[in-house]
Amino acid sequence: MGAPIQPRFLAGGDTAVTVEFGTEIDDAVNALCLAFDEALTAAAIPGVVETLPTYRSVMVQLDPLAIDMAAFEARVLAVLASLKLGSAKPKRWKVPVVYGGAFGIDLEDVASAHGLTAEEVIRRHSSRVYRVAMLGFLPGYCYLSGADQSIALPRRIDPRIKTPAGTVSIGGVQALFASVEAPSGWHLLGRTPVRNFMPDRDPVFLVGAGDEVVFEPIDASRWDALDRAAAAGEPVVEEIVA
Repeated sequence: MGAPIQPRFLAGGDTAVTVEFGTEIDDAVNALCLAFDEALTAAAIPGVVETLPTYRSVMVQLDPLAIDMAAFEARVLAVLASLKLGSAKPKRWKVPVVYGGAFGIDLEDVASAHGLTAEEVIRRHSSRVYRVAMLGFLPGYCYLSGADQSIALPRRIDPRIKTPAGTVSIGGVQALFASVEAPSGWHLLGRTPVRNFMPDRDPVFLVGAGDEVVFEPIDASRWDALDRAAAAGEPVVEEIVA
């Protein structure tokens, strides 16, 4: 029997607490966060309003009139004592991407920085199986672990004020595919027509934390049709058997 899991409890004002399981980006820590988030939700503890899992912690919004910190910590430790990490296969999604040109304006610069051709950067980027570590920053943003470090670059010195929805990018040790238009200091390799977040669609989010993603390079000639379909609410993303 392993040692009990002992997280750190970090107060976030009087209505939230961060339950922290580690200090670095690590798939095992992230898997623990996601399993704990699921188990905490299933426990339906009075006073727990909402949870937000991240790479290495879970922020929990609390109703301080329904539960105090000591009682919350005791309930968390009880949940952790019986926690079982899931063995079910994650969903795996094939995400179409148009790389380079107007769709990925940093592709050539990334290739040049590593002495590679643009085609080789595309091959390395699209040959990985990525794990969705978290959704964050903005709704539906997929932060991905498993990036190929042979094409990694630090984030841009001068972030852009605006980048398009669906941007597929890399920054530092991470990879990302975005959901909505937003500022970014990441390097833009391509763009996907997939709308991972649509508030009026069911489901609102297509790809979630704990899922897997593979990128499928597609020709720019397919963009308009796929983009129209995605705008109409069609998934455009394909679930594949791992």
